[in-house]
Amino acid sequence: MNRSATVERSVTLFRAFRKEQSDPEHFYTVLAADSVDQLAQWARLDGATVLDVGGGPGYFADAFRGAGARYVGLEYDASEMAARGEPEPGTVRGSGEELPIRDGAVDICYSSNVLEHVRRPWVMAAEMVRATKPGGVIYLSYTPWLSPHGGHETAPWHYLGGHRARRRFHRRTGAEAKNRFGESLFAVSVGAGVRWARSCPDVEVLAVLPRYHPWWATWVVRVPGLREVVSWNLLLVLRRR
Repeated sequence: MNRSATVERSVTLFRAFRKEQSDPEHFYTVLAADSVDQLAQWARLDGATVLDVGGGPGYFADAFRGAGARYVGLEYDASEMAARGEPEPGTVRGSGEELPIRDGAVDICYSSNVLEHVRRPWVMAAEMVRATKPGGVIYLSYTPWLSPHGGHETAPWHYLGGHRARRRFHRRTGAEAKNRFGESLFAVSVGAGVRWARSCPDVEVLAVLPRYHPWWATWVVRVPGLREVVSWNLLLVLRRR
């Protein structure tokens, strides 16, 4: 159990999270540094090849390279790739559901807050496993639909239904939400992620955690129902067999 997952760390992450929309550079810089610290528990980053599935404009690139890793970003949306200006050098455009990466090519396959935006999430998860070397690590986190932020910018109205929340957002703002339920945002549960990980014959499950919580609150992911609401963000850490 990682005793460095303290209340102070959780407060820092949740404070940064509040600025995700207004100051994404700050939020993702904090999250990237935390991801590197977390991954160091299960994998050696120095000299490793890291594939960041859904890496957008490369917010995580500096943190991984600073730890000595060779960073490769993959992004489907061209506008996301250029969100900070020029796309991050070496970024590949492609779909998480059909990674343009050969089998067993990377040491670490990483994805942060992308799975809920994929129509076939467990196809993407399986692709991440396929692209990882035997002995390598898969780090996969996502926002469950029933968490307080499950509807993203339409939250908390997503609790009344994703399509209803989307229509309300349009009426209130006169614009479509960036994360459009049924198109670029889908309902993914904690239970589905846990079941997929435990049934996948190609991986060893190293950790199932509420990503932002302190170590003593990790028990929430073991309680069906409750975990869907209070986990906030689920993290699966797997080792390729």
